[in-house]
Amino acid sequence: MKKPRLTLRQWVGITGFALVFILVAAVAVWRGDILKAGLDPQVPFQTYEPPPAPNYDQAAAWVLRDARAPGAGAAHVFFVHSTTYEGGQHWNGPIDDRKAADDLRRGVLPNYAGPFARAGDVSAPRYRQASLYTRLTLREDAREARAFAYRDVDAAFSAWLQAHPTGPMVLVGAEQGADLVDRLLHDRVAHDPVLKQRLVAAYLMEGVLPEGRFGEVPLCQSRDEIGCAMAWRSVEEGDESEAKRVLRRALVWDERGALISTEGAATACVNPVTGSAKRPASAMRDSRGATNATNLEWGARPAFQGRIVAAECRDGILWRSPLNSESFRMRGSWADRRKIPSFNLFYADIEADVLDRVSIWEKKNGAVG
Repeated sequence: MKKPRLTLRQWVGITGFALVFILVAAVAVWRGDILKAGLDPQVPFQTYEPPPAPNYDQAAAWVLRDARAPGAGAAHVFFVHSTTYEGGQHWNGPIDDRKAADDLRRGVLPNYAGPFARAGDVSAPRYRQASLYTRLTLREDAREARAFAYRDVDAAFSAWLQAHPTGPMVLVGAEQGADLVDRLLHDRVAHDPVLKQRLVAAYLMEGVLPEGRFGEVPLCQSRDEIGCAMAWRSVEEGDESEAKRVLRRALVWDERGALISTEGAATACVNPVTGSAKRPASAMRDSRGATNATNLEWGARPAFQGRIVAAECRDGILWRSPLNSESFRMRGSWADRRKIPSFNLFYADIEADVLDRVSIWEKKNGAVG
């Protein structure tokens, strides 16, 4: 029996279905590349016109300026925030971009500057940050944009030092901010005896930095050490692909202030729970408290979930245990999930660490300014 032939309408329907299927499959496979391409400014950095520079004599150039929580100590904290500007129009984000500013106030400050609120006054400059796109590619344009961001941070640091000429000093950077504070340590602090004496500690959170960077300002070897650096990049245990991406994209400053490949150099890692490079592992029972502090007002202390995070520095990565709590899930858009998490699994550990080191600095140096 002869099979009936398909009609033109049936052929059109089958062809249309096949095309839709292929399109959906292609989007599923290359979705990340498509979305990333949408963040590309599509202009060479050499011909790019950056947004206006901040004036750090004005309050508008600071998202926090000497902010004090109730009962805060005597330290002066300089905090450089993580990436909140996604890209598209600019290589370097304007300081008044609304979405980037909202993400900074709602998520980054409560979760990553918050642990330092009890140590003293906290200042955080707005700066023409390199966009998220520059963190997703190793193109030369992206490297130049990341180096450009340091100009603002360096200028903000100078203004901050002028306003805080004495007393214990804590430097903090998160993600992109960690890279920029690393350069401050290398260029401004390491060879300045006055600043080195003032340094309580530097906290380079979620930064990928070579061990070789920490000479004059060493990695912290114990919880009772001052003038040292805490550095780590955390990845969930078992996520080998993420760890490989992190290390593959790692860049380091050269002596000319350019970003170059780390070329497989050993990565610095100090467990924030132990506060010691000599004690790389911590059990869940050691964890003082993780939290999601998003949307909390400055100075408000969040609720903690203690004893839920195990962590270990291994092969330059801080491997941390998986978590099932809804409070600690990455949410938001594709771009949001590639920024620093809107929670801090080591909040209470960092808070305790900096308070201990400030106390030690004060005992060693006496009265503070």
